[in-house]
Amino acid sequence: MRLSKTVALICIVALVSGCTCRKGAGAGNIPLAEPGRELKDVNFAFDSYSLDVGAKAVLDANATWLKDNADRKVQVEGHCDERGTNEYNMVLGMNRARASVDYLRSLGVTGDRMSTVSYGEDLPLDPGHSEEAWGKNRRAHFNLQ
Repeated sequence: MRLSKTVALICIVALVSGCTCRKGAGAGNIPLAEPGRELKDVNFAFDSYSLDVGAKAVLDANATWLKDNADRKVQVEGHCDERGTNEYNMVLGMNRARASVDYLRSLGVTGDRMSTVSYGEDLPLDPGHSEEAWGKNRRAHFNLQ
């Protein structure tokens, strides 16, 4: 009996250590954005939630995938870089998520399949403190449900 508990504990440790998730401040496990996922992230300019041409191209492809997979739902997460207050970044993150959802709706993805959440600056994709890192962190991330 003691051996099986040890084996179970080792398996749990192995599974947890191999996780491609990160723990956010009270937000639970959030999957990292990875190349090759079905839905790509959209990036934003500093202090903006406007969709540029590149963002719209990504959302066009995401909309096509979502329409082809009508049984899937998605949660759109809004993220910011570390500059600005927590309160401001939570609002900005929500505006980024909503801008993405609104555009997907305009392309024919039904609203009941999408939800939004803002993580502000709390879950950076890149923990660095540079323009390059901040550019990666200003994003809308798409989690399939």
